[in-house]
Amino acid sequence: MSEHQDSGLRTGDLEPIISCRELRKTFSQGELNVPVLNGVNLDVARGERLAIIGSSGSGKSTLLHLLGGLDKASSGSVQILGQDVFAMNETQRGELRNRSLGFVYQFHHLLMEFTALENVAMPLLIRGMSRKAAEPIAAQMLEWVGLAQRIQHLPAELSGGERQRVAVARALVTEPACVLADEPTGNLDRVSATALFELMQSLNERLHTSFIVVTHDLDLASRMQRQLKLVDGTLHPI
Repeated sequence: MSEHQDSGLRTGDLEPIISCRELRKTFSQGELNVPVLNGVNLDVARGERLAIIGSSGSGKSTLLHLLGGLDKASSGSVQILGQDVFAMNETQRGELRNRSLGFVYQFHHLLMEFTALENVAMPLLIRGMSRKAAEPIAAQMLEWVGLAQRIQHLPAELSGGERQRVAVARALVTEPACVLADEPTGNLDRVSATALFELMQSLNERLHTSFIVVTHDLDLASRMQRQLKLVDGTLHPI
């Protein structure tokens, strides 16, 4: 299989949003070295929705962290919008993440003392935008995810599905090129999980944001445009 077949990009596609080449990660446990990723190659196109599945402990979350520049690889390269992530210092990586990526996790990681509006506005404030400028943008995003009437509510006052929608709104408020989602439906019932997928699909079509979703949820994975399985440290088409 050629590199482009493995990555899923076709001739004529635009430069990928995220790409990696021969990505390897080994963890050391005392004197034991445990290889987790063994030469992953991947290209993700603009606007693509990709699911990565695999057994527990296969390295899915590790791969997502490397693609997001949250961890360093043992070897190999990751590029975000053509920029070499591992050639940057931590400040530069942080700026690139804030500008180009959004993150959604199984646990919403909302700041419990802040309202939904304040949580969603946070990435814009970190970017240096004033509160006066950031909050209307955050309010618009919360309206898009169906929470216009809940913007002043604290996370403790929201349901699990509503909290995840706030987390998705926060991930998308900067209009990133790509959202990296790690088991985003893992704590949701089937109805809430379906609603969250439909929300991601709608926002993907509206904003043309790419989604890379790591999931055990085969139903969610089957609804994505492309599915890859992580087996023995490498990605394989399904």
